[in-house]
This record gives sequence, structure tokens and C-alpha cells, in this order.
Amino acid sequence: MVIILFAVGIYAYPQLPDTIASHWNAQGQVNGYTSKFWGLFLLPIISVGLVLLFVAIPRIDPLKANIEKFRTFYDGFVILFMVLFFYFYLLTILWNMGVQYNFNQVLAPAFGGFFYYTGVLTEHAKRNWFVGIRTPWTLSSENVWNKTHAIGAKLFKIVGVIALLGVLFPNYTIFFILVPVLVVAGYLIVYSYVAYQREMGLRYRLDDVDLR
Repeated sequence: MVIILFAVGIYAYPQLPDTIASHWNAQGQVNGYTSKFWGLFLLPIISVGLVLLFVAIPRIDPLKANIEKFRTFYDGFVILFMVLFFYFYLLTILWNMGVQYNFNQVLAPAFGGFFYYTGVLTEHAKRNWFVGIRTPWTLSSENVWNKTHAIGAKLFKIVGVIALLGVLFPNYTIFFILVPVLVVAGYLIVYSYVAYQREMGLRYRLDDVDLR
């Protein structure tokens, strides 16, 4: 995927103007421009760093044995992430070649699929330091990790469906993509905290019983 990104950039370079569109607002309209070089090669350069990070994570995580337990889903996530990256890159190039569309609207299906698979990954993720819903409370308790990820998996799948529905509302697509995932992220942080406090309260009560 990284090689293809660079190859597409090299192919498109002579066909684009010196300044190209690089940013779109909430309505899917262009509101930012950059030079042709950085517009075409910034994402491929970033992708190199991301791939190196993705490759390193299973090797440097102190709980890497746990990552191996869901490695198939982790690898699938990496591939899907790079496909999403490539899709965004192609949309940018096509726009600057004169193909016009609501940018946010065509992003909705991609983000819908990405969020849904995030739910699948979350469902299978075992406790580790890099992948999953990593809060101080999930990392401190295996039980809290499992509970938070069980509910998180369902919620992220719902977020994926909602993001997909954004295709039907082009003027509000960005809200279908961003608002649900932000709400779910905030909810899961609170959920993990509450679950941890309940677990600690139960543990203290059991300790009292043992002492008696």
C-alpha cells in the first residue's frame, strides 16, 4: 500500500497544478490549499511512519503475548487503516483533477466500515498498552478491560452504521461521522471508571468479610 501511494503520487504529479486543494470544511467544500509536492507526498511519507509503528507495536508492548491472541484482527485493522488512507489519498487527487463531489459524503462509507471493524477489533482485543480502549482503569484491571471492551465493541459497530447513514444527508455527513464516535469515546471513559470503582468497592467488602 505504501509503494502504491508513492507510485500514484509520482504518476499524478505532472497532471496537477502547482497548488492543490488539501482541506475541506464541514460542508465538504474546499477551505485549504497546499503546494503540489506536499499535497501529493505528505500522506505517503506519513504512511511510512505509521506502518513502522504498526509493525513495532506487537514487538515492543510489554503485554505482547496478549496481542498475539488477537493478532489476526490486529493485522486486519492495519490493512483496513491503510486502505482508508489510500482511499482518502485517491479522493484528494481525483478532486484536484477536476472530479467534483461532496468530499464528506464520499468519506462516510469508508468511515462507516472503519468504525464497524474497530468494533470487531475491540471485541477481540486482550489487555495491552497500545490497542483498544486504554484508560487507567482498563489497564489496571483485566475484568474492567473485558467489560469495557464488550460494551465498546457493540457501540463502535453502531457508530459504524450511523456513519454510513451520513451518505443520505450530505450537508450533515461530518456530524454523522464525528459526533457518535466522540460520544461513545467519552461514555467508555466514564464507563471504565465506574466499573473500576465498583470492582474496588466489592473487593474492599470481600476483604472486610475475610478479616472478620
